[in-house]
Amino acid sequence: MFRRTKSETSKQTAPTAPEPKPGGKGRPTPTRRDAEAARKAALKKPRNRKEASAYRREKVRIERAKMQDALKTGDDRYLPAADKGPVRRFARDYVDARWSVMEFALPVLLVISLLGVVFSAAFTWLPGLVNILFLVMIVAIAFDWFILTGGLKRAVAKKFPNESAKGIGFYAVRRTMQMRRWRLPKPMVARGEKPA
Repeated sequence: MFRRTKSETSKQTAPTAPEPKPGGKGRPTPTRRDAEAARKAALKKPRNRKEASAYRREKVRIERAKMQDALKTGDDRYLPAADKGPVRRFARDYVDARWSVMEFALPVLLVISLLGVVFSAAFTWLPGLVNILFLVMIVAIAFDWFILTGGLKRAVAKKFPNESAKGIGFYAVRRTMQMRRWRLPKPMVARGEKPA
């Protein structure tokens, strides 16, 4: 009367797979020994000053290598603090996409001054011309500076209305004064390309 049939007992003894817990971590909990070993390895201190300085030098070397790679690739995680952030990235792209008088100012002024020094004895009118060219170049630089900072500030205010744009004009001018091939972080846009 109270006996179970064979089919009922086989149904009850079949092992069922445990259902995964919602929100679980998806991996087994490490054993206590493994967890303590990992914690001790992380907290291991150098035994003397020599080991501490060697550890510090190695850490600085690794950080510097990451920063150098970031300056070439534009990886925002490892860039110096002055170059980090979407606003600075946009400013770099804005500068790199345009032609600028300031970019060529140093070579042009160097050539003008060399011409003035070398040929001033032969041509008495040349020093006056050199001074006029210097003045024209300075006015062109000032005009370019004004156009660059005004346009960049308007573009940043439009694209990043909630971000701080403090110091962005000077950052852009400083980058513009370098020749394109020597700029760091490396330019990521071609000339004439609209910055993203």
